[in-house]
Amino acid sequence: MPKRKVSSILVGVAGEYYVAAELSNLGYIASITLRNTKSIDIIATNERGSKTVNIQVKTKSPGKKKWILSEKNERIRDKNIFYVFVSLKEGKERPDYHIVPSARIATAVTKGHKEWLKKPGKQGQKHRDSNMRKWFDEKGKYLEQWKLLGL
Repeated sequence: MPKRKVSSILVGVAGEYYVAAELSNLGYIASITLRNTKSIDIIATNERGSKTVNIQVKTKSPGKKKWILSEKNERIRDKNIFYVFVSLKEGKERPDYHIVPSARIATAVTKGHKEWLKKPGKQGQKHRDSNMRKWFDEKGKYLEQWKLLGL
């Protein structure tokens, strides 16, 4: 039976639930926010309620190399906001999670976009600026780094 393509909206929703489940499994309280909560997908706290962080979840489908972000991610630099990048796998295999503080993402996507603008396109043309940004954890530095949340 051929595998059907899952919409990007459902991929994103799946990522949020995977992250909430993983946080619960690690002993934290995780609440998925309503869709109209700006830049926050999950609020997570330790069991004592003494530390809370906000999480933005970015999910990519199996086979995709990079996560898609936007220009607004260059401006999010809050010590209590983190990204959890979810890399979905085929079948029932557990996803990979990359946990990154927002300031590090802001710096990385700003630098990466500036470098991309300087490089010529496939046919030597100058890249046209856009709102789209991309990120990937090239060396796996943030893979499973749940401790960075400080909960």
